[in-house]
Amino acid sequence: MKLGIFGGTFDPIHNGHLMVAEHVRVESNLKRVLFIPAGRPWFKDGQTLSDAGHRLEMTRLAIAGNPHFEVSDIEVRRDGPTYTIDTLAALHKEVCRGTELFLILGADALNELHRWRRPSDVLDMATVVGVARPGIGAVDRAALESIRVGASDEVLIVDGPFVDINAVDVRGRMAKGQSVQNLIPQAVEDYAGRHGLYEAKERV
Repeated sequence: MKLGIFGGTFDPIHNGHLMVAEHVRVESNLKRVLFIPAGRPWFKDGQTLSDAGHRLEMTRLAIAGNPHFEVSDIEVRRDGPTYTIDTLAALHKEVCRGTELFLILGADALNELHRWRRPSDVLDMATVVGVARPGIGAVDRAALESIRVGASDEVLIVDGPFVDINAVDVRGRMAKGQSVQNLIPQAVEDYAGRHGLYEAKERV
């Protein structure tokens, strides 16, 4: 079985995430896509994130309509900084024998793969699928080759879908009370509103 792994802060999860996951699922013939909200992502150390429990619940709400999508709390439950290599190692122990893991990355994240912890082991544990995103240039093959010779040929590149939605813009719109219709699922908007996740904070 081919299992997609789609991680992120998902603060909040938006329609771009859902469209990319479904596009890769179809293009790569994946049986399922597992969404994994990050606990404490090392690359955002020092930045303020919504509580992991809220991000996990928003992800559950967002994927509820797609029978091929599932969510995992594997990183939310883990103490300390979140590293993809640890998640892949844990998943290899949990999934059925014969399951192939496909790690879905936006082109921006793919171009930073050489900076991750044990990137060569990441390539060994999963097939990396790079997805082109708006505003992101070509894949940095030199950066991939710095991981190991031939690494750039090991990565699968999938074009599109070109969805120009990002979580920073969504949070900004919600803080200003602007519409986020068609940017995030209605259930996610309702949940965030009930919990005041992205309300503008008054300055002291």
